[in-house]
Amino acid sequence: MIPATTIGPAKPLQIGPLTLDVPVVLAPMAGITNTAFRRLCREFGAGLYVSEMITSRALVERTPESMRLIRHHESETTRSIQLYGVDPKTVSEAVTMLVAEDRADHIDLNFGCPVPKVTRKGGGAALPWKLGLFRQIVEAAVTAGGSVPVTIKMRKGIDSDHLTYLEAGKAAEGAGVAAIALHARTAAEHYSGQADWSAITTLKNIVTSVPILGNGDIWSAEDALRMVAETGCDGVVVGRGCLGRPWLFGDLAAAFRGDLATARIQPRLGQVADTFRRHAELLTEFFESEERACRDIRKHVAWYFKGYPVGGDLRASLASVVSLAQLDDLLGTLDGEQEYPGAGAEGPRGRAGSPKRTALPEHWLDSQEIEGAERANLTEGEGDTSGG
Repeated sequence: MIPATTIGPAKPLQIGPLTLDVPVVLAPMAGITNTAFRRLCREFGAGLYVSEMITSRALVERTPESMRLIRHHESETTRSIQLYGVDPKTVSEAVTMLVAEDRADHIDLNFGCPVPKVTRKGGGAALPWKLGLFRQIVEAAVTAGGSVPVTIKMRKGIDSDHLTYLEAGKAAEGAGVAAIALHARTAAEHYSGQADWSAITTLKNIVTSVPILGNGDIWSAEDALRMVAETGCDGVVVGRGCLGRPWLFGDLAAAFRGDLATARIQPRLGQVADTFRRHAELLTEFFESEERACRDIRKHVAWYFKGYPVGGDLRASLASVVSLAQLDDLLGTLDGEQEYPGAGAEGPRGRAGSPKRTALPEHWLDSQEIEGAERANLTEGEGDTSGG
């Protein structure tokens, strides 16, 4: 592990006209990176905080849920939205809408989602295999974006026999994207095993005119520093590592500013409880419903209290909370002076899953060209508001 003292302040990250003093991006995560969680992470640190994945067709059709998901709080000074789409025309229309109505300062395109309901329709991590279609979508988005920077997030490929990231990276660079993020796993790996950071190095050596951002297995600020040192990437994208740990962005900011040794956040149990309560409060504002907010905060219980001495009965009660008043009563029973438990609260979190064959449209791997019938069928993959 690289000591924090060996790396000085990082250079600002330039994404088109946007300058990030801290080269850190919150990865889009379905059902997680809504306005509430983004605001909470922003309160601890700095960087770019991206929305959960939103389907371009649903946005063009202005479904109530998609319109709610693209809303930003006034405190979100850089408004970042991730779109998922499989049709260049629809993606173009979605980007045009966001730009014309001044709803985003940055747009990211998802080509990394490994979820079967997305890949079996040819979307997410499956799409870059059809390189021509991939290029058309990216070009359409960049053109529609105009002065608003468009970036992409992708995986290494479908599986070890069908790697796409180098060809896709060069195509995206040629199409004019402002940055490329690589999750260093294939879709088949899902989140299992260890991310192949060497792939980030390879992409960085191939794509030289735009920033390359690394993603995968960043569980601590030290991991982020190590990724930059080992791969030469220009910044990092943090996903599961911040689940139940929004203060990780404080550590990341300190690390890239060169003062992690004195500014590390190691919260006592009371501080964790306060942050958990703040999260529930922000969710209530976001959903405009205390009941829905309480349902949503339940899934965060295990992440927040990982490693802390919180009994099973209390955890179960927190995971079935129905009101903020009940939440306050439950949190009030905790010993807030309990110290940070160290390693027990750190490390991997979230479901890793296991390697499995990626669900794909029939005959998808037969050719990297997109046939007429295939193109027509792809639009079925945009039926949901959020693809994740």
